[in-house]
Amino acid sequence: MQRNKFLPEILVTLFDRHRGTRTDDDPRDIYELCNALIAQEGQVSGIKIAEVILARYRAFNEDAKLKFFQFMNESLDIDPDRLAACARAYAKSGTWEDYKDVYESSVTKRLQFLRRLNQPSGATADLVSMRVDLLRLTKVDPDLRRADLDFSRLLRSWFNHGFLVLKQIDWSAPASLLDKIVAYEAVHEINDLDDLRRRLTPPDRRCFAFFHPAMPDEPLIFVEVALSDQIPGSIDDLLSERRDPITPEQATAAVFYSISNCQKGLAGISFGNLLIKQVAKHLLLEIPHLSHFVTLSPIPRLKAWLERLKEDSDLGHIATAVLDGTASDADMRIITARYLLGAKRKDGTPFDPVTRFHLGNGAEVFDVHANADSSLNGRAQSAGAMVNYLYDLKQVESNHEDFALRGTIKASKAVASLTKSALTAKPEESAKVT
Repeated sequence: MQRNKFLPEILVTLFDRHRGTRTDDDPRDIYELCNALIAQEGQVSGIKIAEVILARYRAFNEDAKLKFFQFMNESLDIDPDRLAACARAYAKSGTWEDYKDVYESSVTKRLQFLRRLNQPSGATADLVSMRVDLLRLTKVDPDLRRADLDFSRLLRSWFNHGFLVLKQIDWSAPASLLDKIVAYEAVHEINDLDDLRRRLTPPDRRCFAFFHPAMPDEPLIFVEVALSDQIPGSIDDLLSERRDPITPEQATAAVFYSISNCQKGLAGISFGNLLIKQVAKHLLLEIPHLSHFVTLSPIPRLKAWLERLKEDSDLGHIATAVLDGTASDADMRIITARYLLGAKRKDGTPFDPVTRFHLGNGAEVFDVHANADSSLNGRAQSAGAMVNYLYDLKQVESNHEDFALRGTIKASKAVASLTKSALTAKPEESAKVT
């Protein structure tokens, strides 16, 4: 792989990635250091303390990490009695001074601690990694969710959309970055370097990622795009080794076929909505004649939903046929359409997480396909079925509003009509007819 220059706008920033090699000769334990960091007003001494805390944390085992987060959770919490007193005083006076007291007493010491812990070079990446541990340990101690609330609040602020930089990734990117694309790919596994090359080098292939200046060599999320002269219905065909590439001039559709989040520590912070829209605008500048922006998406919960229907008096035979691999393509498309438009969670939102994501972004359910993904994962999740979500850039905002405020699921006429189509009759009913 070539190691050409990459991300010049990001790498030339105020963030120095060099990690200090300071000797840890501080006699205080980590909890004394944490309290000292909160009390520390001097910037230089604060950076030194933060460096030591981060270095010690990186060497912790699982038990030590749990104890560290429990300390943060309990010792760096708000003082509820002080907050209540300040709130009562403000309720009586309504003065700016009393409001300020309420505001300051409602902010936990954890927030101040985490902000100061973020002072050294490279600390942001450390904190993102630290949250991975915290999310895992909340399963051991659910009370740690209080600490995670402060973590997520700060990370949402630090990783605000205004700080993100969109970059195209191609075969000339550093080998270390290409390795990360392979490792982080979460939808359609990249088997080897030849597979990766097929996704990056042909004239009808693109890959874009968001980066943050504080983590310039770590992608936050990336999307793989195929340029096509039609709206595709099979990932097998789209990624085939034997396909013939087309030129950008021949393309009429941009197909988002894989979106992968890269940083587990940023869970709950959504970048996908902005990424799709920015990539669409970028591609329109490059290829103005593109007329469709669509996905070719997996349906990860379809078979789990069908398992629930096996005993259903009306649909059980179709569910069983899909799960057994004996359903017709027509039945597969019909039941998939019914799932996407009708299967709901208790809160009334779609059962399928990918459906929730794209509808929440303002897309519509455009088409469904049987036998579209023959991979082991595709068969395990959806019996090979896939779906296109259409991003009409003129309609995404109104679609998003309809979905968010009224729960409206926008679907094409073709998909809507599929939900009303007749499924294959049950065997006993067929017997009665004959």
